[in-house]
Amino acid sequence: MKALLLREIKSFFGSPIGYLVIAIFLLLNGLFLWVFEGEFNILNSGFADLAPFFTLSPWILIFLIPAVTMRSFSDEKKQGTIELLFTKPLSIWEIVNGKFFGALVLIVLAIVPTLVYVVVLSSYGNPEGNIDMGSTLGSYFGLLFLIAGYTSIGIFTSTFSDNQIVAFIVSVFLCFFIYFGFEGLSGFAGGFAGFIASLGMDYHFKSMSRGVLDTRDIIYFLSVTILFLSLTVYKLKSLKG
Repeated sequence: MKALLLREIKSFFGSPIGYLVIAIFLLLNGLFLWVFEGEFNILNSGFADLAPFFTLSPWILIFLIPAVTMRSFSDEKKQGTIELLFTKPLSIWEIVNGKFFGALVLIVLAIVPTLVYVVVLSSYGNPEGNIDMGSTLGSYFGLLFLIAGYTSIGIFTSTFSDNQIVAFIVSVFLCFFIYFGFEGLSGFAGGFAGFIASLGMDYHFKSMSRGVLDTRDIIYFLSVTILFLSLTVYKLKSLKG
């Protein structure tokens, strides 16, 4: 699996994809948080708070992560190399995990530079260091779990077709629905509104953003990730026959 993981990482940075993903993520966040006027502009908010970043990032990642994962298996199917992949001395789970962690590493690398925002806000706080580190760290942990969930969905949808655009569109739809869809449906659920909302990623991400790492939120994200990785394994086994 290690060889497959390294191959995936090298393929990302051996082409413009890896650099583009990191650059686009940082550029969009930088523009909305520090340049463009609006509700996400931190400088105009008057608070040393990264809440706008953690509100904006899940929506940017809904498009960026599918753009990274859409080629995972669809490209293998299109080029006819998926049969060759099955002949390697790796289990289906190891193949899926190699693809998953390869994409995950790339997205996490895009997140790391944003730690500079924490340093900047802390130094410019009044008094200096006046930033809620508990909430900030909780939000970063939540973002990592959210990234894992999005990535597992993207890996799964890449098995649907040898067309990367199809994989991208289906992945964006599923990520959007699981992140925000349940929250929207809860408005029509009456007495079950709380339960329906709790099925969505948005509910658990916001919970972690308060700075409290509840085991229920962690279990939720791990369950979503494992579920879609398991579905990927099942799909690949059906392709392998």
